[in-house]
Amino acid sequence: MSLQDASHDASLLIVEDEPKIARLMADYLTSHNFDTTIISHGDEVMPWLRQQVPALVLLDVMLPGKDGLTLCREVRQQWPTLPIIMVTAKVEEVDRLLGLELGADDYICKPFSPREVVARVKAVLRRSQAATDVTEPAEAARQAPVTLNEDGWQALANGQDLGLTAVEFQLLRVMMQSPGRIFSREQLMDHMYRDNRIVSERTVDSHIKKLRKKIHEALPEMEIIRSVYGVGYKYQPEG
Repeated sequence: MSLQDASHDASLLIVEDEPKIARLMADYLTSHNFDTTIISHGDEVMPWLRQQVPALVLLDVMLPGKDGLTLCREVRQQWPTLPIIMVTAKVEEVDRLLGLELGADDYICKPFSPREVVARVKAVLRRSQAATDVTEPAEAARQAPVTLNEDGWQALANGQDLGLTAVEFQLLRVMMQSPGRIFSREQLMDHMYRDNRIVSERTVDSHIKKLRKKIHEALPEMEIIRSVYGVGYKYQPEG
């Protein structure tokens, strides 16, 4: 299911167990032309999302049932490009960083002003839209240094098959879905091995190294997959 754009009446999912806070956010966002749905229990989020995917999720960290950080990880595994804003009363830096490491696009700390919520929602939606909008698909395909043949599990560089393994193809596909977004090794492992097997982070590094070598052989003057020291990797072709 494709994500909705950031236009008027974009659908937002608010996951918040405090009724007053949830209603405050919903009322203010509705007054700014957003269509809102409130869920108060963590266990209800994934079943709801499997029926409809909103433009953005506002996700509280502390929830009954599944907590927000667990949900953030699960949502990101199934919908890599769905924007998520974490909402938390915890101000410790580690909690903020953990939320972002799990794939959140932004965070808001309680107490907050409704105006701040609207501003952050609009900012994240603008970034998401800019990353996913392709106004001229044919032209973009001609200019893209690497293209994917999903049916044949092939990656092509200037029409040349890179000869990727299934794991390498999956890694490249995940990163290409969100150009510029930094993926931690843990996130990439989740996409590589859906059976939750235990593997070392060095396994990710090894696959990335082989993937970059194959791309470099076809595009020796371009850096497609970039390392972000201490964080992970991102797909960002040189402009």
